[in-house]
Amino acid sequence: MVKQPWIASRAADLGFIVGPAFIITVLVVLFRDQIALTDGTPPWLWLLLIVGVDVSHVYSTIFRTYLDKEELKKRPSLYTLAPLGAWIGGVMLYSVSGFTFWRVLAYLAVFHFIRQQYGFMMIYARGERSRPKFTRLIDQAAIYLATLFPLAWWHCHKLGLSWFIDGDLFYVDWPALGIIVGALFAAVMAAYAVKEIYYARKDGMVNVPKNLLLLGTALSWSAGIVIFNNDLAFTATNVVAHGIPYMALIWIYGRNQRDMRGNAAPYITRFISRFFSLRMIPFYIALLFALAFLEEGVWDGFVWREHGALFGFSRYLPQVKSEYIMIWLVPLLALPQSVHYLLDAFIWKHNLKDSEWKKILLYRPT
Repeated sequence: MVKQPWIASRAADLGFIVGPAFIITVLVVLFRDQIALTDGTPPWLWLLLIVGVDVSHVYSTIFRTYLDKEELKKRPSLYTLAPLGAWIGGVMLYSVSGFTFWRVLAYLAVFHFIRQQYGFMMIYARGERSRPKFTRLIDQAAIYLATLFPLAWWHCHKLGLSWFIDGDLFYVDWPALGIIVGALFAAVMAAYAVKEIYYARKDGMVNVPKNLLLLGTALSWSAGIVIFNNDLAFTATNVVAHGIPYMALIWIYGRNQRDMRGNAAPYITRFISRFFSLRMIPFYIALLFALAFLEEGVWDGFVWREHGALFGFSRYLPQVKSEYIMIWLVPLLALPQSVHYLLDAFIWKHNLKDSEWKKILLYRPT
């Protein structure tokens, strides 16, 4: 049997890395009528999607960064300057206007979401580096366009969607842009299909996880943006297909790190390594949810005042109405998210040969 380039295992990857994009897309298709009739996101679903997945996945980064003493020693300047720079930059942007701040943060998020899919694609294509360079370029173009085509469509059509706040992504009055990028995407996908068929016959193998990742990315992004043009459908497909694989990636990395180093696991305390066993997965998820719940409750109390019934404690916080205080407060509250975007550009770099994180992530006990 041909060995597939799974990250953890076939079951784990299908269930938590490749699978979520297909599962959420199928659910959105099945419940499309109910979604179309829903005015906004019901509180329970908002709690599940935004707090339970989106914000929770942001906090999973701490296991890879601030809770890893070896990582902190390796790049102390990065972990000191990232939050400081994000806060100062955020204050400067909010000083221009609150809308400017959210627009820039939205595009940082867009970049982060796109790069994650590219990163997974490159991990799954790791055994194909002996092939001609143009084949790798086709892979890269395919995964990028799977996200850029729906985004181009969004930018040139007046859709009822928002990333963080209404109108945070630019609108360009040029509908032909979506058609042009769509045609380019179709051409690249045709080239990709020809390439994959050729190598399937030549090598007697189809790279299952890589192809599923590309297909799932194209389906989930296009369904949420191009096909349904519905904010709830977009939120669900966007959040689930991104957040669950990221939390799974962090857990797999932490488990391998624990297995490789045993009692010498490099966390701030040895207790942290206990989260990376199968029986502790519910506690891993619960910890991330608790941190996300606390953050969103603080946001709701100081700023939004939209989900007080969910949080309870947020109603006791004073709503900030001073524009001057908001200039300093909003970038501060957004730090977990902005720092997550910044650090993610460094901790999973692909262009470093024999990087330590790859050895850990792809570790297999002998």
